Amino acid sequence: MNAVAEGFKSFTDRKGGESADYRSEFADFGDVAYLNASLQGPLPLVAVRAAQEALEWKKRPDVMADSVYFELPDRIREKVSRLIGGKPEEFAVTSGASAGLAAVAAGIDWKPGDEVLVGKGEFPAHFSTWLRYEQAGKLRVRVVEPRGRFLTPEDYIAQMGPQTRVISASYVRFDNGARLNTPPIAEACRKFGTALILDLSQCAGGMPIDIHATGATMAVASGYKWMLGPYGCGFFWIAEEWIERLPLGAVYFMALEGAHDFHSMFKHQLRPVPGARRWDSPETANFTNLAAYDASLDLLLRIGIDSVAQHVDALTAKIVERLPREKCVLASPEEREGRGPYVCVSARKIEETMALYEKVRAANVHVSFRENAIRCSPFLYNTPEQIDRLIAVLSA
Repeated sequence: MNAVAEGFKSFTDRKGGESADYRSEFADFGDVAYLNASLQGPLPLVAVRAAQEALEWKKRPDVMADSVYFELPDRIREKVSRLIGGKPEEFAVTSGASAGLAAVAAGIDWKPGDEVLVGKGEFPAHFSTWLRYEQAGKLRVRVVEPRGRFLTPEDYIAQMGPQTRVISASYVRFDNGARLNTPPIAEACRKFGTALILDLSQCAGGMPIDIHATGATMAVASGYKWMLGPYGCGFFWIAEEWIERLPLGAVYFMALEGAHDFHSMFKHQLRPVPGARRWDSPETANFTNLAAYDASLDLLLRIGIDSVAQHVDALTAKIVERLPREKCVLASPEEREGRGPYVCVSARKIEETMALYEKVRAANVHVSFRENAIRCSPFLYNTPEQIDRLIAVLSA
């Protein structure tokens, strides 16, 4: 029995919500309350075993089947498609969100006057991706300023025009947990022929997503957060009707037709395969990474994304409901539908937030500090009692 099958447990008696306990699927954190999935999702034990098994393949390559080079990435495509929607052939396997963004930037035939819209305070990859193209005079990056506390569809739409080639945006923001209402933006994008690229790094695996319902034309994600994969894995999704519209930049040789039949590859015409696999990152079948990523996706799918979300929502709701408002403020949207799978809080006196963060970390409650806010992102391995610990520190 392989590591993935060995690690599976029955979830039929788990009902989700606060009563569900998935801690046995993860390492023992001891006295640490790890509320930081938005920084790094810990590898489940089954994924650790899968990675160890893959290391054995490298130690003894003679026992590794040639089919692994294609079957392992294809399993990732199939499982991610079940997680967020879309077809497996619409997914490229990448090393993370930045790799997907880079593929888009390298493929577009930029024209003078082209613009990319990026929201103020976005994750740095949404700026660095376009930097050298802007410096070369191929495009202009325009920063969208929010008119209120959080960015809205109207903020983006007000800046759009025929020159807008790309909107590069996080579906859930890394700094405040705000979820972008994308359908109105997507409608405006269709009017101008604009590509809407969503970064799903801070939500894929942590909440239900229907990628088609977002209206996105493309999406990227890093797999090491809510999808519980190793660092250096992820995906790039592109809507089927855009696959032939987006030119290729660099092409990995195993994304060419005939790559399965390597010894006679040059008998074939050298052209990219159909579908999104043409954008696979080089060395796609990164065995230790993808074997672990595959096992983590299996775990999430076995639990079920609705049960995952129910568990996470119960914990984050407890933070919101019990937040000591005389000392703290919610730095995320109050409305549940306006947030992703986590929340951010600040001290009521904003200049005291760093000291509050340090106090929380000193109490062995592991959170992140982002844009003068404390980011609290509980996941499957957390319990209501650990939220009580957090609230106790914030209240002291």
